[in-house]
Amino acid sequence: MFETGLLKGKSIIITGGGTGLGKSMATRFAELGADLVITSRRQNVIEETAEGLRQYGGKVLAVACDVRDPDQVQNMVDHTVNEFGKIDILLNNAAGNFISPTEDLSPNAFKTVVDIVLNGTFNCTQAAGKVMRKNKDGVILNIVTTYAWTGSGYVVPSACAKAGVLALTRSLAVEWAKYGIRTVAIAPGPFPTKGAWSRLAPPGLGIKKKMINRIPLKRVGEHHELANLASYLVSDQAGYINGEVVTIDGGEWLQGAGEMNELEKIPKAAWKLMQMKRRKKK
Repeated sequence: MFETGLLKGKSIIITGGGTGLGKSMATRFAELGADLVITSRRQNVIEETAEGLRQYGGKVLAVACDVRDPDQVQNMVDHTVNEFGKIDILLNNAAGNFISPTEDLSPNAFKTVVDIVLNGTFNCTQAAGKVMRKNKDGVILNIVTTYAWTGSGYVVPSACAKAGVLALTRSLAVEWAKYGIRTVAIAPGPFPTKGAWSRLAPPGLGIKKKMINRIPLKRVGEHHELANLASYLVSDQAGYINGEVVTIDGGEWLQGAGEMNELEKIPKAAWKLMQMKRRKKK
């Protein structure tokens, strides 16, 4: 799909890069020639992932980092600059989420998600941005959600935090463009991962089937589809894309947005009957 060296020579920081979608995107970046810094709070997890990524020939650093802590974030950025001399790309992927009726949320539960998703994104963006501004070059890719602009019940902390990340994306696209920095975002739909999927779609309740049925393409996303989109957006081939959020959800959010979309449930026989009635009126 892409040139083998699409990202060759690029140094990329990936938060939440040890597992799930972060790992999938890191793998694709490595295949395309990038040097990587993958971070998460669990050193053993990112070390194992880093070892697997080194097979593609690039340098891979595993730096433990809690994105909520500005000092840890700065340490991670310093490690990156010491090793590679620059930061070409920052992928803000670290996240936290769970489902709950809003009335059952404690202030700490709300704060925990917002601290990781919104404050963590800001911390990493601010620290990496200093390096990018100095070099007059860089790309920041943020992972958001479609409910960042629609809102959603039962994931209120995440919806609020992701809305903030989306606003940050669009704001910095204008403010930091003068430094040669592009800021973009991806809004994925359902892309099952081992941990998050079980928390957001508990087994035995039929939630997964209902989710798939509301997607016009009638399937969930494949990790390589998201990874390829991310690779394009951070590459020089997308050099004129700035401030944009690209949705990759099989049409899911549009299905819910159109007030007449539920008419697909009307059987064909009923449609024919309505047509016949209209013709008789003529």
